[in-house]
Amino acid sequence: MAVDYAVIVLYLAGMLAMGWWGMRRAKSKSDFLVAGRRLGPVMYSGTMAAIVLGGASTIGGVGLGYQYGLSGAWMVFTIGLGLLALSVFFSARIARLKVYTVSEMLDLRYGGSAGIISGVVMWAYTLMLAVTSTIAYATIFDVLFGMDRTLSIVLGGAIVVAYSTLGGMWSITLTDMVQFVVKTIGVLLLLLPIAVIKAGGFAEMKAQLPHDYFAPLGIGGQTVFTYVLIYSFGMLIGQDIWQRVFTARGDKVARLGGTAAGTYCLAYALAGAVIGTAAKVLYPHLGSPDDAFATIVKDALPVGVRGLVLAAALSAVMSTSSGALIACATVANNDIWSRVKGAVALRRRTAAGGAGDGGAEPGTEQAGDGDGAGAHDEVRGNRVFILLMGLAVIVIAIALNNVVEALTLAYNVLVGGLLVPILGGLLWKRGTAAGALASVAVGGLTVVGLMVSLGVLANEPIYYGLITSLVAYVVVSLCTRPTDPAVLDAWRARLAGRADGGGADGDPGAGASSGAAAGAPAAPDDEPEGDTAGAVALALKLPFAARRA
Repeated sequence: MAVDYAVIVLYLAGMLAMGWWGMRRAKSKSDFLVAGRRLGPVMYSGTMAAIVLGGASTIGGVGLGYQYGLSGAWMVFTIGLGLLALSVFFSARIARLKVYTVSEMLDLRYGGSAGIISGVVMWAYTLMLAVTSTIAYATIFDVLFGMDRTLSIVLGGAIVVAYSTLGGMWSITLTDMVQFVVKTIGVLLLLLPIAVIKAGGFAEMKAQLPHDYFAPLGIGGQTVFTYVLIYSFGMLIGQDIWQRVFTARGDKVARLGGTAAGTYCLAYALAGAVIGTAAKVLYPHLGSPDDAFATIVKDALPVGVRGLVLAAALSAVMSTSSGALIACATVANNDIWSRVKGAVALRRRTAAGGAGDGGAEPGTEQAGDGDGAGAHDEVRGNRVFILLMGLAVIVIAIALNNVVEALTLAYNVLVGGLLVPILGGLLWKRGTAAGALASVAVGGLTVVGLMVSLGVLANEPIYYGLITSLVAYVVVSLCTRPTDPAVLDAWRARLAGRADGGGADGDPGAGASSGAAAGAPAAPDDEPEGDTAGAVALALKLPFAARRA
């Protein structure tokens, strides 16, 4: 095991070194939060694949294969389908908006009144995503070193918080690209063929397992449908995913790179299910399906290779954790704290009888994302929020044992409350701010109410939550005044990538919130486009066990 330990230690040290290097790159807010918006296709596709393929997709995907056979691929498969849909139909428009958060997009589209509520929902989702990812360190470090649960969470969480705080998205991009390569080698090129060979090949697997293990819908049709609603649609609206789209150098990179990442996810889904099916042949009586990954790695792989594959599992969790952490901090700072601070400042100026021109509107940012003291202060402010959110995540992860239901609650509220107003804003010009707010409130409350009455893991809450959210959005939008034409003009200009759609990069409110900036010039990104290293993080998305129909 000494060789395996050395591989893991070198990997962790490399993550910290990349965080230090990323700190030297992050000189502006754009650098720190979206890697300067200049990732090329290779780096972009690698980082996007890394963020959506985390602990649930790796350890959980193998567990589902162990429990249900090849149909266990559906969870990760629907993640890939959602990423393909995002990349083909929406990513180019999202990238052109030049914003930092989903809530800033809602401000642009609806005129500055929907951001704070959506920000709170998105913050809760990203926080729980980061917490569940951090808890996974306890399992991995216990397998590796027999380490205490609390110490495992502190160690794993501290490493992620350190490199994320130092370099922001630059550090996360670099580490995620390494993690993508490690996962590809460890899972697809090593563990997959070795597992199949150890199980005697596909013919032997078919001979020893029931027919249902090779049926396309063996997991249950209703379960697949629920996965589509939660995971495929969730890919379209999550802050952690959008923040990666914002890193693309241009429309073509966002579309083609995302398509490549989505296709990779489909292959990864099938690989995990096959590994799990092979593990069922080799170890038919495991206590839990989620033990399949660690068991086959420990028993079937040679020294050195075992360390690399365990590093792949660790990298999957780290990519999820770091992506969720920076998304959580970005939302907390830009969508909640900045708005509250701006509202308080505006109220003070109003009370003092001032003209109100001393600061930015709540939810907006001042133009000028380049170098200088202002840019340095913005980077420092975002760095502080990552540190604070990271410490909060570690504390909650230590205190929380059963996080599956908490994450399911956050994810269902995210999809049930925000899917309709976000897609409606992109696709339906008649949608209004009042309709968006009603959709968030009605959909979110319906999801929460049904989860309380039927159980958190029931399928019905997300079904009825989406239906009521859609009805509220359409009815209230049609019953209220249309969105100000000036706001829609500024919105269309930003979607088209024209410079008259608002303020500088990171100033979405300048055009939409006031409805008066349709002709305001936009400052270009503060650094020239160019290829760099990158990668991303998500994936520990929901329970490892499938919901049976």
